[in-house]
Amino acid sequence: MFSYSESNLNPNIATSKSPHTDYRPLEVKKLTPMYQHYVKVKQQYPNALLLYRVGDFFECFFQDAVTISQELELMLTSKEGGKEIGRVAMTGVPHHALDRYSRLLVEKGYAVAICDQVEDSAQAAAQGRMVERQITKLLTPGTLTDEGMLSAKQNNYLAAVVIAGEHWGLAYADISTGEFFTTQSKELTNLNLELLRLQPAEILIPTNAPDINSLLRPGEKSQYLADVLPDCFCYSLRSQTPFTLNEAKSKLLINFRVRSLEGFGCEHLPLAIRAAGGLLEYIEDTQKAHQVPLQLLRTYNQVDFLILDYQTRRNLEITQTVRDGSFHGSLLWALDRTCTAMGGRALRRWLLEPLISIKGIIARQNTIQELIDNPTLRQEIRQLLRSIYDLERISGRVGAGTANARDLLSLAESLVKLKELAELAQQGESLYLKALQNIPPDLEKLGHYVIDHLVESPPLHLKDGGVIRDGINADLDTMRKRLEDDRQWLANLEISERERTGVSNLKVGYNKTFGYYLSMPRSKAEQAPDNYVRKQTLTNEERYITPELKERETRILTAQDDLNKLEYEIFVELRLKVAEKAQEIRKIAKAVAAIDVLSGFAEIAVFQGYCRPEILDSRLIEIADGRHPVVEQSLGFGLFVPNSTNMGRNEGETSPDLIILTGPNASGKSCYLRQVGLIQLMAQTGSFVPATEAKLGISDRIFTRVGAVDDLATGQSTFMVEMNETANILNHATEKSLILLDEIGRGTATFDGLSIAWAVAEYLATEVQGRTIFATHYHELNELASILFNVANYQVTVQELPHEIVFLHQVRPGGADKSYGIEAGRLAGLPASVISRAKQVMNQIETHSKIALGLREGISQINPKNNKNNKAELIEQLDIFDDF
Repeated sequence: MFSYSESNLNPNIATSKSPHTDYRPLEVKKLTPMYQHYVKVKQQYPNALLLYRVGDFFECFFQDAVTISQELELMLTSKEGGKEIGRVAMTGVPHHALDRYSRLLVEKGYAVAICDQVEDSAQAAAQGRMVERQITKLLTPGTLTDEGMLSAKQNNYLAAVVIAGEHWGLAYADISTGEFFTTQSKELTNLNLELLRLQPAEILIPTNAPDINSLLRPGEKSQYLADVLPDCFCYSLRSQTPFTLNEAKSKLLINFRVRSLEGFGCEHLPLAIRAAGGLLEYIEDTQKAHQVPLQLLRTYNQVDFLILDYQTRRNLEITQTVRDGSFHGSLLWALDRTCTAMGGRALRRWLLEPLISIKGIIARQNTIQELIDNPTLRQEIRQLLRSIYDLERISGRVGAGTANARDLLSLAESLVKLKELAELAQQGESLYLKALQNIPPDLEKLGHYVIDHLVESPPLHLKDGGVIRDGINADLDTMRKRLEDDRQWLANLEISERERTGVSNLKVGYNKTFGYYLSMPRSKAEQAPDNYVRKQTLTNEERYITPELKERETRILTAQDDLNKLEYEIFVELRLKVAEKAQEIRKIAKAVAAIDVLSGFAEIAVFQGYCRPEILDSRLIEIADGRHPVVEQSLGFGLFVPNSTNMGRNEGETSPDLIILTGPNASGKSCYLRQVGLIQLMAQTGSFVPATEAKLGISDRIFTRVGAVDDLATGQSTFMVEMNETANILNHATEKSLILLDEIGRGTATFDGLSIAWAVAEYLATEVQGRTIFATHYHELNELASILFNVANYQVTVQELPHEIVFLHQVRPGGADKSYGIEAGRLAGLPASVISRAKQVMNQIETHSKIALGLREGISQINPKNNKNNKAELIEQLDIFDDF
């Protein structure tokens, strides 16, 4: 989705549509003053939907009204626009439902400008003028901070991209948590990978980007943006000026109050600077009245982490399932034992950014081990974490000046809990526990200070009053006492006036129009004292005021307004005091989030029987009785059949680089592939793994090709999708990569498919030499193990009974000599005559197949004792298979 749109208003012309007429041009000068102001504001924000406060509603007009009525399925109505204009299109939503409707619009990719009343309407009416309105919020998909609009356990990233030839710069930030990162690299395919990893809510593009029009015209091919930027995101076009190097660098230096970007690591990365500066300018532009407290800019490199491309994340189902995109059934679902929203977001990031630093992995493992060895400490930490609120996002709202009293109280209560967390952490020696041992004492004092100021259950809206405790401010206490005395006088007035007049059903009442009054039945009107002034006559009732009642009314209403105003001022001062510590709070929040993730890893390791993997500086993958973490939990404890893996040859070792895995459908080949990939990924996040023992070398990338579907939008068949994915693997994999392939070549003719599968496996074993599991129904590929020293055959075993086969789900050495496809067809209910005929055809093919005969003849000419030293000879010998 692309959020850019042309304005339907220019300085002189507006467009309107009544429910009964077509579009027609209107002169803005002939509109009423309110509509003229609406048009003026709209011109300042042409690409946003404008919601304009009118009384108890937020209304929109002209084309925006049409758009919102269609998107939100609201009734499109009309409103008088002026004597010479007639009625104009209008849609409105109640002010109390603004957040809900705004969220729906933002989710659809729109920017929403909120134009609210910034003064009391009664005051404006008394002065005979229109109430003043201003833009108070500009909501876009990437700039949300309100709690109700965000997913608690997922970051909401805003990204900016700058492209120059094959080089690119990327910056991204989550303004709700303050995270701010930038990077620069080359090869546009890497930009695509990074955006798909981040899943940003909104991406900024400068208008001078190459072939920018290709984004605005779906279907037009471009060698740049249309092919590089995924079409699943919301893009916003921005002026190129903030993305120029001088402007961007100046913006960063001023914002962070530094003289050089050297300390941020991007001084010599011009594209990274341009992206970061342009992004920062956009944040300032959208957060009108609020200063967003971003953390210091950090520069990173893609190679700092294990790289997972889109297909790998999809096939391994890291954050959502392939079938329906649901959270349940994903790796994140299986591993998430976090107690806080901060921990949930950190876990997601860790799974998408596995480490390649052995030192970093071991640091996480050491903390997990401590928490496993000390179950009491683990449970006490987890219990305490459950009482800590989202420090990152609340401190962000505090720093931006949008936090309410409930936010502040939640933050304060959490800060007080940090002292207890630090005391518990004193029992540990690992890096992550030590990070919690030195909580700044000022934060605990600040927490108590805030708690002492705020009432236990503050109201949601700050200007309603009732936020600050008694005893905090002498003027506030005096005003409250005076107001309470006046209210008590009112309560006593009804009793005293009944006694004075002898009217037993006399009442004291109040309404917004007439204020306070005394009422009595009309039949008793003659009993009204001389100081009663008739205010209103109803059918059965007379209403009066007295000079004293009027005086008290003025005092009460004025005092309440003054009281609420003073409370608000005290609260704002309190919020500013907390905002001064926002960066410290966020720093501690990261340590809390990390210990939350690691304590969750420890918890699941204990209850699921995970082991601590030994992380090696080698290519070895040695897993004893490994299990699929998600399937195991879905089946229930003890029902999953474990399998071992041994691969990744080093000098002097015999374990293979490539495993040819054969076996029937539904026997567990795909599950085994994913299991190995997930164990490797989990180990590099620092987690323990589902196995009895594991020794794992670091992988630089994990590649998967498991299943494929047609990509009709780009005109690619299943087979073309499969070939594209396979080509990507062969062109980018290294000997440190983990490659998981399932059924290469099945989307075309049998001989073509087998030839491709053979050639791919051969290339991986001889050229790439990465750790590879190659699952296939082409059991002819088993012959590779007899000619290539670094290839081994494994099979998923079955038990053949007289009338059925039983899947044992066990991976054992040796290759299967048949695929049991016909048996699978029988189990599916194919007619007996079809099954019988299929067996006859298969026997004929096996007996007379030229490819089988050719393979046997060629293999007999090749020395099976090849090793790495005669690689050239090996490749030359393999040329015999080119004809097949």
